[in-house]
Amino acid sequence: MTELKLQDRYIPTVLGRLRLRVAGQGPAILFWPSLLMDGSMWLAQARHFAPRHTVILVDSPGHGGSEPLTRMFTFEECAQCVVQVLDALGIDRAHHVGNSWGGMIGGTFAALHPERIGAAVLMNATASRAPLRQRLEFRLLTAAARRLGFRPFISRATQAFIGPTTAREKPQVAQQIRQTVAGLDVRSVCWAIDSVVPARPDQRALFGRIRTPVLVLAGIEDRTFPVPETTEMAKAIPGAEFIVMDGTGHLAGLERPQEVNGIIEGFLARHS
Repeated sequence: MTELKLQDRYIPTVLGRLRLRVAGQGPAILFWPSLLMDGSMWLAQARHFAPRHTVILVDSPGHGGSEPLTRMFTFEECAQCVVQVLDALGIDRAHHVGNSWGGMIGGTFAALHPERIGAAVLMNATASRAPLRQRLEFRLLTAAARRLGFRPFISRATQAFIGPTTAREKPQVAQQIRQTVAGLDVRSVCWAIDSVVPARPDQRALFGRIRTPVLVLAGIEDRTFPVPETTEMAKAIPGAEFIVMDGTGHLAGLERPQEVNGIIEGFLARHS
């Protein structure tokens, strides 16, 4: 296997300086992770696609090596970050692969900046507003995290992210999640949680404007966004393809990398 050589880049954006890891040559694919994760969740995808593509792994605002957040943000600002990243790298158009928060922003980006996107794979995501109970629950969670840190919530986050199949068959995935969450800047990430969960907009009408090819991927064991919710997202996007993966929770690309790589590759081959 060819060694993956990722180059760090730091790009100023409307949401602070973002850390990128870039490798490869060819048509660009930008990968945006879930809340509480960073670009390293996409390393298996980077290894697979770098021989034929420019891969861009984003540490999303306030996460990983990106600059800490000091305020809430809108999804439109996140989409603008994608544009600023592409501009800084001299890339006119990129495919977008996103998980959860990254999937939501992929939809926002496709709807608002159709001239900058190729195809989009939106995984384990939603187009709907969080229900009232969840909005209240996460407001309380971030208030507690600001006082206590994330360590008391690491087990809960891990349980929300992986299903029973991954927990049983791939304990290394749970370990990676725990390590990533333990290293987060609590105050920074709480701004992101408040923006992506309690303040999340209903984007179904916006997603009706998308004309780029889109694949929506769901995990049958996803506790965060169950299949009926991802189904609603797919229905909101004209012409979207929809796949449900067996034995998969909320982080499909991390849990089932080989299967996900094949799905992405096949979809891009049909729509490039």
